[in-house]
Amino acid sequence: MTRVGPPVDQDLRTARWWSLPRVVDRRVIALAWASFVVEVVLIGTGGLVRLTASGLGCPTWPKCTADSLVSTPEMGIHGIIEFGNRLLTFVLVIVAIAMFLAVVRMLRTRPELFWLAFAQGVAIPVQAVIGGLSVLTNLNPFVVGLHFVVSAALTSVTAALVYRTMHGPRTSHRLVPGWYTGVVRGTVAAVVVTVLVGILTTGSGPHAGADEAVDGGMLHRTGFDPAVMEHVHAWPAYALFALTLVLVVGAVRLRISSKWALLLLVVEFLQIAVGLTQARTGLPVGLVGTHMVLAGLLVGATTAVVLATRASAGREAVREPLDAA
Repeated sequence: MTRVGPPVDQDLRTARWWSLPRVVDRRVIALAWASFVVEVVLIGTGGLVRLTASGLGCPTWPKCTADSLVSTPEMGIHGIIEFGNRLLTFVLVIVAIAMFLAVVRMLRTRPELFWLAFAQGVAIPVQAVIGGLSVLTNLNPFVVGLHFVVSAALTSVTAALVYRTMHGPRTSHRLVPGWYTGVVRGTVAAVVVTVLVGILTTGSGPHAGADEAVDGGMLHRTGFDPAVMEHVHAWPAYALFALTLVLVVGAVRLRISSKWALLLLVVEFLQIAVGLTQARTGLPVGLVGTHMVLAGLLVGATTAVVLATRASAGREAVREPLDAA
C-alpha cells in the first residue's frame, strides 16, 4: 500500500541536467510530450504510406529489399516514403528509451510513470513486428488494422504519461458523482467501437496501401460493402458525440473543470466534419489522412477525460510506502 506524500527533499537548483531525475522536472514533461507527439505523427506517416500506395515500397521486412536494409533508387518515391516511415519508428524508440531513463529512479515514488514508460517501451517492438507482418502478408487489412489498434493504445499510454507528469499521481478522491462516471465509461466504450469500426471501414475502401497487393493483382480488402460500413461507422460516432455533450453539460452543472470533455467534443466535431466531407467527396487522401490523425487525438483526449475524474496530488507529489512513513 502507498500514500501520496510531500515532494521529494531535493534541491532542484543543484541537479545536473545530465543526471537521471528523481522528481518530475521539465525534462520529464518534455519527454512525455515528445512521446505523445511522435506517436501521433507516426499515425500520420503510416497513413501517408497507405494513402500514397507505398505500403509495399519496401517489399519485405525487416530489410527494405532482400539485399538492402535501406531503400534503393530503383524503388522510387514509394520506397522512400515507406523507408522513411520505418525510420520514424527508431525516433520513437529513442524517445521511449529516454522517457524510461527519465523515470527509472521513480519506481518507488512515482510508480505510475515508471510502468507507463515501461508499457510504451514494450509496445513499440510489438507495433514494429505487426507492421512487418502487414508487409509480409501483402497488406492484409486485418493485420494493418491491428497495427492501428496498437498505435491507438500507445497514444493512450503516452497521453496518460503527459497527464500524470503534469498533474501528479492520482488520489482516492473522486471529483464526479457515480452517474458521471457511468457516462465516462459509456464514452470510452463508444470510442473503442468507433475506432474499431472505423478501421474496418477504411479496410473496405479504395486505399489498400499499394497499387498491386499481389494475389493476381487483386487488392486486399475486408470484403465488406464500403457504403454500408460508412453508415455503420457513423452510428457509434454520433452516439459518442451525444455522450460527450452530456459530459460537457454535466461538468458545467457540477461546477467542475470541463476543459478535457470540451477538448474531446471539439476533436469529435472535427472528426465528424472531416468524415462526412471525405465520404461525400470520394475519399481524397488528404482528408482520409487527417481523419486518421484525429483518431489518435480522439484517443488521447478520451484518456485525459478518464483520468480527470479523480483528483491529482500535484506534479511534485510522490507515493511513499506506508511502512516507511
